[in-house]
Amino acid sequence: MPLVKIFARTTMAKPIPLAAIQSKLCDIWGTKPNTTKLMLSRVEDWTDESFQEDCYVDIRAYGKPERTREMVLDGMQKVQGAFKEHDLIANVRLETYEGDRYFHVPPTSK
Repeated sequence: MPLVKIFARTTMAKPIPLAAIQSKLCDIWGTKPNTTKLMLSRVEDWTDESFQEDCYVDIRAYGKPERTREMVLDGMQKVQGAFKEHDLIANVRLETYEGDRYFHVPPTSK
């Protein structure tokens, strides 16, 4: 479960402990920290629609056969629970992709 983009309003005062949430997400999805990247973006505002979330969580993950719809939906609820443990209401979205359509070029070591 690789890329987790977290969006929060710049005016939100609650802390978002990335390391603690990353650890919990690794437990939920059975991944390691070096393959589970969390990125926090503070934004000015967003449309409210019908949710009053503290943060919007956008997950992009490799679509493995064992990641069935039921397993992913259960995991997403656990992700919401991980944020709730830190008094954060999370609106969670998850999108899977096919492995042969994934490309990554990490920086070279110095």
